[in-house]
Amino acid sequence: MTEHTIRLDRHRGMAAQKATEVRRLLAEVEANQKALRERQEELESQLIAAPAASWSEAAAKARYLLRVFAATPVAQDPRRQTLIASVLDDFARLSEADGGEAAKADC
Repeated sequence: MTEHTIRLDRHRGMAAQKATEVRRLLAEVEANQKALRERQEELESQLIAAPAASWSEAAAKARYLLRVFAATPVAQDPRRQTLIASVLDDFARLSEADGGEAAKADC
């Protein structure tokens, strides 16, 4: 046995090297997708576990749902995309307003 690793890719033709690289990338993408699905399930379990304690927590849940919905084919309609963006902007604006008022009340 030798201590040096043998790079088999160098001994393959270009088409075989390309096919090997595509298979590796596909396997990596599938693994990343699986990890993402698992993290989404964990997040959704956390969101379901307890009711929102404030309007900002409820808005955070709604933002998440809107982003999930925005990724679906049904939501690709330009009017729906505009509506989703508008609601997300409203949440951001109102959250900033609430935070500013809360900060003033604390003073």
